[in-house]
Amino acid sequence: MFYRRHQSEVEKQCCGNIPETERGPVITFSSQVEEMEKRSKGERGGGVSETGKLRGGTDSRDLQSSSASKANCSVRDDTISAALLDNSHIPMATLADLCSGLPVNPLPPPKQRDPTLPHAPVRSHTLGPSGKKQAIRNALRYFPPETHAVLAPEFAKELALYGHIYMYRFMPDIPMKAYPISEYPAKCVECAAVMLMMMNNLDPAVAQFPQELVTYGGNGQVLSNWAQFRLVMHYLSIMERSQTLHMYSGHPLGLFPSPLISPRVVITNGMVIPNYSSRDQYDNMFALGVTMYGQMTAGSYCYIGPQGIVHGTTITVLNAGRKYLGVDDLAGKIFITSGLGGMSGAQPKASVIAGCVGVVAEVSYEALKKRYDQGWLMEIENDLDSLMQRMRKAKMSKEVVSIGYHGNVVALWERLVEELELTGERLVDISSDQTSCHNPFSGGYYPVQISFEEAQKMLADPSQSNYFQGLVRESLCRQVAAINKMTDAGAFFWDYGNAFLLEARRAGADVDKKSTNKNGETSESEDSLTFRYPSYVQDIMGDIFSLGFGPFRWVCTSGLTSDLDITDAIAAKVIERISQGVSSKAVHGQYSDNLRWILNAKKHNMVVGSQARILYSDWRGRMEIALAFNAAISRGDIKGPVVISRDHHDVSGTDSPFRETSNINDGSAFTADMAVQNCIGDSFRGATWVALHNGGGVGWGEVINGGFGLLLDGSEEASMRAKTLLSWDVGNGVARRCWSGNSNAHYATLHAMSYDPRIKVTIPNQVEDERILNSLF
Repeated sequence: MFYRRHQSEVEKQCCGNIPETERGPVITFSSQVEEMEKRSKGERGGGVSETGKLRGGTDSRDLQSSSASKANCSVRDDTISAALLDNSHIPMATLADLCSGLPVNPLPPPKQRDPTLPHAPVRSHTLGPSGKKQAIRNALRYFPPETHAVLAPEFAKELALYGHIYMYRFMPDIPMKAYPISEYPAKCVECAAVMLMMMNNLDPAVAQFPQELVTYGGNGQVLSNWAQFRLVMHYLSIMERSQTLHMYSGHPLGLFPSPLISPRVVITNGMVIPNYSSRDQYDNMFALGVTMYGQMTAGSYCYIGPQGIVHGTTITVLNAGRKYLGVDDLAGKIFITSGLGGMSGAQPKASVIAGCVGVVAEVSYEALKKRYDQGWLMEIENDLDSLMQRMRKAKMSKEVVSIGYHGNVVALWERLVEELELTGERLVDISSDQTSCHNPFSGGYYPVQISFEEAQKMLADPSQSNYFQGLVRESLCRQVAAINKMTDAGAFFWDYGNAFLLEARRAGADVDKKSTNKNGETSESEDSLTFRYPSYVQDIMGDIFSLGFGPFRWVCTSGLTSDLDITDAIAAKVIERISQGVSSKAVHGQYSDNLRWILNAKKHNMVVGSQARILYSDWRGRMEIALAFNAAISRGDIKGPVVISRDHHDVSGTDSPFRETSNINDGSAFTADMAVQNCIGDSFRGATWVALHNGGGVGWGEVINGGFGLLLDGSEEASMRAKTLLSWDVGNGVARRCWSGNSNAHYATLHAMSYDPRIKVTIPNQVEDERILNSLF
């Protein structure tokens, strides 16, 4: 095996002083930004050459990495108290140093927030003096009493200025990114993989607000503070395959004995008693540091940059054209939307891949410029007059182009209405919205009445909270009014599962679906899940999920682009072979679309951060691709392990009545058995780590979702785990959707049972004669 399960050399890291000439350089956050800029221009980093050798000649498949062997570590002890070590002699510059625990003697110097990076909005809360004391008391638990006099005032200042205690002093000096797995100092490769994935989530090229540990969605935390990050890295570096690390909403509870088949990490985020899941309650609990909102793949360490949603967004846009416009070719069609953040940043790339004109509004110039610099956005317009001219030109010439409008999406919608009323020209064909409406009053949605900068100031002033919320509600109503006028004129709009319609309804906007009785009278629908506009799950993705197709992902942990190229080729070969034996037209269509995707994935230059790929596939495709990857690793064709995962937004991973399960029509849309069962089932079927979250996508208290990571290392054990886990991870949701009455899921369930006789699913009997029920009521 290229990467030994237990590596005695790592244990020998507890060495004496290493000459300074052999130590890595001290790297500041300024150099981290430089590193990010280099990568955005295509320059390699990370210490691995294209041949798979660590610079200096060491084989990247050898756990005795250069960074580990050169580390100057204090002695590690498996029984630790918050991993408090005397690191006064260590320059924080290597991964081994980063894994040595919290530096407390002396404390590292205070750090300022980096002005070159975007930062999270001020978090709101209503803690009084006793609550604030408790928040600081909670934060100080990580540190010995002799440090409290220094740290307490500092933490109080952070709570006052930013609404949360991030512990900026303890931000690492090493650049945050996915290093090749062989460079992580760990006793088992599974733990090194978790380190890699977590650091990728915090890479400034990937993360939305990296210094606040937010990966995407405005408030999708990886962890709650930087002390937790250092402790997690330490635990992962010392633990063995007979232990599991348990994570409580960012807090590393500790290591506990477990069987080899168990997950190495079990994560829960935002798990609260159901009656205490209001937004205000979350704000206070987050300020106290006792819970956090992990979004989906932020808090489960499985995010792969904007690529993570681009395939699904492309599928949605293409199928919207087919369903609403009746066309397969979107040339000359205009797609209007908003948001260029972590997830929404996929929209311009998806628009280009789908072949249309994509116009995306974004209030934050930092976010807009980031996507432009990364090549995910082709053009920027700051003026609505110029934008209208550019849209007309692109529509007439049938250009395939993505245009970012630096401004408020409400202003864009209202200008589109003006153009319609003045000229009769409707400059929108299909449309959606990807503002972070799951968090509308804390920076997820910016009202049109004031500038972005004014809004930021108001968010930082608790006395302005009620006024700001009023502006948000008014802005939502104006946006909906403009959308309604455009759709009345023939445009199409769908909700992207970001709670836009839900929050618009709460704001009083005209979004409820009207129903007509037998006398021709109209009234608002009694169904709380029904809106004037469909969600994309109800109209498009729901049937795809019900067939078992969803966002399968993998990460090549070697960091080599050549490994990613090989995995692309393997996946394409597997999909092509499976599709040739498929009789169902619907299933064959999915395989055909996904084959085209993977064959063209590389040319779209979608990698940001780790060498990762996303590919929609069903249970059979995922399983056979995973087994083929594992065999290629065993042969040495792929030079390092591969982590397989998925978005929580998948067939089985999420119960969300306003998104993933919005097409569940048997009354069970508000239940969460599927997502909870999925996490539990994955945990004893071989997952390397599992996660279960409250919130994600639509928002806190509106969703339960979970995910997993599974390391493929070329072993027979890895193949066994992949077979067992992937069958359940997809089949669970298909079976639930079958029971709810979905015909696609019924077909997929019967097919799964014929493929594997061990699968026995309870199949529903449908009421064939509705007159029986109608006679009763």
